[in-house]
Amino acid sequence: MIRSREADVKRRIPLAVSDASGPVPPRDDTALQSAAQALPHYQRAGTLQLAALPPLSLYVHLPWCLRKCPYCDFNSHAWRGEGEIPEQAYLAALRADLDAALPLVWGRRVISVFIGGGTPSLFSPDAIDRLLADIRARLPLVADAEITLEANPGTFERDRFAAFAQAGVNRLSLGVQSFDDDRLRVLGRVHDAAQAHAALDEAARHFPTFNIDLMFGLPGQDLDGCAADLRAALAHRPPHLSLYQLTLEPNTLFARHPPSLPDDDRVADMQQAVADQAESAGLERYEVSAYAAPGHRCRHNLNYWQFGDYLGIGAGAHSKISFAHHVIRQARWRHPQRYIEQAGAGAAVETESEVGRADLPFEFMLNALRLREGVEARLFTERTGLPPSAIARAVEQGRARRLIDEATETLRTTPRGYAMLNDVLELFLPPGASPAE
Repeated sequence: MIRSREADVKRRIPLAVSDASGPVPPRDDTALQSAAQALPHYQRAGTLQLAALPPLSLYVHLPWCLRKCPYCDFNSHAWRGEGEIPEQAYLAALRADLDAALPLVWGRRVISVFIGGGTPSLFSPDAIDRLLADIRARLPLVADAEITLEANPGTFERDRFAAFAQAGVNRLSLGVQSFDDDRLRVLGRVHDAAQAHAALDEAARHFPTFNIDLMFGLPGQDLDGCAADLRAALAHRPPHLSLYQLTLEPNTLFARHPPSLPDDDRVADMQQAVADQAESAGLERYEVSAYAAPGHRCRHNLNYWQFGDYLGIGAGAHSKISFAHHVIRQARWRHPQRYIEQAGAGAAVETESEVGRADLPFEFMLNALRLREGVEARLFTERTGLPPSAIARAVEQGRARRLIDEATETLRTTPRGYAMLNDVLELFLPPGASPAE
């Protein structure tokens, strides 16, 4: 069992000492209560009962891009400054951020590191080397920790990928999106198809595993064009594919000026075609948008989907961290310069909140049911601290509608439920919440 930090504090407060001069004085409960109240809220007693802490991952956000893509709603910022990106100032901020966060994860081993953005490959190999050295000096990584770096073909240099691998990166994720030059221009990408092919050849040469990000349902795309994109990707024999439908996200250029997209029926045909094509090539669809060869599933993302913990550092990064009786979320300051200033002052976290008991079932299922195989049923109690009865009614409703599998030892959808995932997830919304929330 995880011992409450409140219990540890109480154990360290001297209650009374016997001596020869007289009886032991009564215990001062007021002092105990004051000491307990002085603890951070997530270290006090709570209503959850986690028997063990989940696996821990680290996410590092590097927020700059050469250009902001019109569909992107990530916290990314086009670099418009004079000279180079402020690597050293940002690395110093990341160190300060991590140092301040260490008490929350002290002693816990990290199973994966994901360096995302933005375009992390804009940072020099020396900067990535220093970043990983700083992380290893502060956090115990497991011996075979997965260390992923996101890169774009538009920032590709032949010697740069080799240097990233030398720094300790063992998995590259390439944001190709399409191999059609016309589609790439519409998407605002800074690379062309030839650069994408060259970058993938180099990735296969230097990394034991890599991922290709590919999108479908693009402006002006038909079923043949979608299939051609996937054939071009599969020609590189990728160990991992992420296949995403283009969606118009709020606060993006595409949301303000929507392009003409294929209709829903055509997009559904594309989704089925890419799934069939990828699986025919030996890539198993293990998550809604993720396909992998045996032994190449993304461990970092699997930890998200299995409701593991993650510490996020960097501008706009999010964290989810578990304690004996609480699960908390944090968000860092979003703007890079503001983040650098606040992290340097020991205040990188802009907001922190506790995940409410009523919200945990939905949050767990929102992640777990994305996995085609689902998760072991026991994982719900292990990762949320709630009893199985907290989801029993929703699970029975899903089974009655043939959306959730009948297997009692596993939480997973049926094939029908996987195709209607939003309907399944609505069953687990907190009382009074609407699907839009």
